[in-house]
Amino acid sequence: MKVRSSVFASFILIFEVIGIALFLRGFFPVPVKSSFSSKSKLSDLPAEPLTGSAPNSSRLPQPLFKRVVIMLVDALREDFVFGPNGRMYMPYTRHVVERGSSHSFVAKARPPTVTMPRIKALTTGSIPGFIDVVMNLNSPALLEDNLIWQAKTAGKRMVFYGDDTWVRLFPKHFMEYDGTTSFFVSDYTEVDNNVTRHLDSTLKRDDWDILILHYLGLDHIGHISGPYSSLIQPKLMEMDDILKKIHSALISKEVEGSLPYLLVLCGDHGMSETGSHGGSSEPEVSTPLVLISPAFKRKAGMEKPGVVEQVDLTPTLALGLGLPISQNSVGRVIQSVLEETSLRDQLRFLHLNGHQLSCLLKDSISDYEKEVGFEQFRVAEKAHGNWMKLYLEGNTSEVLTNVGKKVLRQYLEALAAMSAALSKQLGKYDMYSMIAGMVFVFQLLLVLLLAMPEALSGAAAVDLPILSALLSLPFYLLCLLLASVHVLVCTSAESSCYFCSLSWGLVFTAVAFSSAMFCILVSIATRRLPLGAKIHGKSPLRSSEVDWSLSEVDVLLLAGTVGHTLSLAASSFVEEEHQTWYFLLNTLCLTVFQDVCRKYFREKRGSGDDEEHILPSKDRHPSAHPKAEIFSEKWLALATPPFTLLCCRLLRSLNQTGVQWAHIPDVGHWLNSSEHKVVLSLLSAFCLVLIYFLVQRRCSWVSKVALALGLLGVYSYRAAVGNVLFPWHHSGQTMSKGTVEARFVYVFVLGILFSGTKDLLRSQIITADAKLKSRGLWEIYSGLVLLVSLLFRAHNLPVLCCCLLIQTLMAQFIWKKLHYDAAQTTIMHYWFGQAFFYFQGNSNNIATVDISVGFVGLESYIEAPAIFLTALSTYAGPLLWACHLVCYLSSERDRSPVAVGHGCYCLALLRSVPAAAYIVLVTVLRYHLFIWSVFSPKLLYESMHLLLTAGVCLFFITMEQSPSSSKS
Repeated sequence: MKVRSSVFASFILIFEVIGIALFLRGFFPVPVKSSFSSKSKLSDLPAEPLTGSAPNSSRLPQPLFKRVVIMLVDALREDFVFGPNGRMYMPYTRHVVERGSSHSFVAKARPPTVTMPRIKALTTGSIPGFIDVVMNLNSPALLEDNLIWQAKTAGKRMVFYGDDTWVRLFPKHFMEYDGTTSFFVSDYTEVDNNVTRHLDSTLKRDDWDILILHYLGLDHIGHISGPYSSLIQPKLMEMDDILKKIHSALISKEVEGSLPYLLVLCGDHGMSETGSHGGSSEPEVSTPLVLISPAFKRKAGMEKPGVVEQVDLTPTLALGLGLPISQNSVGRVIQSVLEETSLRDQLRFLHLNGHQLSCLLKDSISDYEKEVGFEQFRVAEKAHGNWMKLYLEGNTSEVLTNVGKKVLRQYLEALAAMSAALSKQLGKYDMYSMIAGMVFVFQLLLVLLLAMPEALSGAAAVDLPILSALLSLPFYLLCLLLASVHVLVCTSAESSCYFCSLSWGLVFTAVAFSSAMFCILVSIATRRLPLGAKIHGKSPLRSSEVDWSLSEVDVLLLAGTVGHTLSLAASSFVEEEHQTWYFLLNTLCLTVFQDVCRKYFREKRGSGDDEEHILPSKDRHPSAHPKAEIFSEKWLALATPPFTLLCCRLLRSLNQTGVQWAHIPDVGHWLNSSEHKVVLSLLSAFCLVLIYFLVQRRCSWVSKVALALGLLGVYSYRAAVGNVLFPWHHSGQTMSKGTVEARFVYVFVLGILFSGTKDLLRSQIITADAKLKSRGLWEIYSGLVLLVSLLFRAHNLPVLCCCLLIQTLMAQFIWKKLHYDAAQTTIMHYWFGQAFFYFQGNSNNIATVDISVGFVGLESYIEAPAIFLTALSTYAGPLLWACHLVCYLSSERDRSPVAVGHGCYCLALLRSVPAAAYIVLVTVLRYHLFIWSVFSPKLLYESMHLLLTAGVCLFFITMEQSPSSSKS
């Protein structure tokens, strides 16, 4: 059964996406959770240890606090409070930290540093996984044991104002609430005013026990303009004034003889040097934690804040309010909060925390008895029982106090060891789903590799022995074998497997597909071997129909692609992957430069007609170009590789990326500073004009007008939001959201896309007009460029400008004139696309995803367009180069009609090899803790790239010439 190369590649990619999805389902582990389905209850608490008699009472000590106010400031970095600028940013908070009755800590958040996982960590005490990054977009109700549920069960009256993620996680838990969307990052004023407007009336009332405030404005400012924006200080001073108001109200309400209040100031995560978050850099994971209460000693001066885990707040608040600790909490109570209580109560609090951690340890680790922390807890619990016996006997000597302090230290050591052991046990991998997904992906990759000679042949078709495979005896034997393995695994597995939960119909389909792919693989491999070729009546050399002699460019492209795949085995190469692509791109430019010199200068020593063959015109007639024009083309071709090198070097300086040097100031920081707004305005205007001249050449006059007006709207949008200046713009003029200007641009984007789609459909359905099809493709491409120019930040417009300029020069003077084939051109497009992904400022860190672009032109959060715009902006580099590849291969008349199929096949192969290799890598390193902050985001990026490639290949199929049109 013969299949076109493009159809075959698309088929492989679609099934690879399914295989990777199955692998991801097993790779992202289920977080550590207790096996008990019920939640903790006061009646389940262990008895107080007592040696030599019946168990003591299981009472809880008296609650430490009557009222708790939690003020959570999103993206509050610890240096905003404790740093050198703390006194300027938050003077009242700094005064309380230095002189007030407070305890100050740097709370370490675990990656992913995204809002919803952090809220889950604060309320459950558990460590969420990276899969919660996806769930962050649409948070479901939290069903596991948590502090909010415990408070509601105990009759605590709770009030909440702020991020509506809390309302979605805890529906029907708050007696009063007002949620605001956290995703509309363009708003950093109203989103906080909606919280503060409730404060005066709420603080005067006595009908609540817990008040939670979640302020989002600081996080939104970070996404818009970064941590060094001029908007940061006013926002922090606003937060400081709110804290002062709350503190003053709590002091005025304090009644002598009653339990004291507790005011908590904290952040859910920090903020990177670019203003985003999600990764594991120090500014993202370090947040301030300030506990203010008259129950604490008054400070005499500034002390260095201690370091705690963010999850430690959960057991501390639970015990402070007289509630059970959540079953899945891995945190340990903050001991300094208990300092003013009696020694007996301190030991009881630590015993309750230790008992909860030991129970979770039993559920999570099979050989828990060998854990050092578990043994230490048993020793401390026994010593605690001895101490209680002496205490109840009325012993008041100093020896009793010293023994109690020793037991206290033993408990603290045991808690630290058990918490560390549970934190390392981040989750349980579904190995069966991972192996099944990996087998699918590798079968497809091997078929893709073995079919390469046929796919890249002159016919651009692959002969797949599907019927012979389905009718063969090994196929049925494999089906029985795999079905038996599935039954065996699912009946003996200790933990639940996702693959085992599927219906038998889906499982049988997967088993049949895997068996068929194995039989097809063996059949193709046999055909490639010398013995198989003789059986089929062909010589092994002629069967490929391809000349496999390699040029220097071929060797570089193959070695570079394989070398990049191998480099993914090291975490440092993943973190700094941009360096690999920059090196490969520079080497490619030098190799192309050598090729240009050879083609234009070394080979011209031959016959005089050779020069004309080296530089063919579109109609293949040498007389069409005068010698002067040929001479200028020769030097322009010679200048293209050095010019590309220069552009790439300038773009590297525009955005620092990666991990090690991301904090270093770059040209983008310099352009975005308020002192250089005029320079940024002139640069943006120049780039938009150049973009117009580079893109409009192949468009109809209607699209040219729409493109010009759209680019003018782009500049107007940037001026409206305050990034650039108009000549008549006044510095005192207030900024707007630019909604009208952005929608103005969207109208022209849709118009250009409609015009291009209309021409494309006419060329494919009504008339086989190659010119009409080419114009339709380029118009769709120009509409995409206009949309990207709107989404790119002003300082990133040179990236788009250089992208278009390099594409134009390479197409005109390199790929076309030097007759690079479709495979070579495709690999070069792929390399350029990967490099431009990093030129934009992206990295393999979630924190570099700019979510603010998802709200350009929107007045409220709408999930579908926000996700689409964010993904489009993030992958603009690879997408623009892939689309240019489609347009270029489809519009070249002097190429083989199968060039599009070759390009589709090479693109699929380029994405499949690193994706498959990466799956093996993360499987081998699955027990290494550091992969969560490095490899998990990279795996998500690889999956998204594979989806993007599948979409481009499906578009390739529609662009392939039909037999009738190719004949004409």
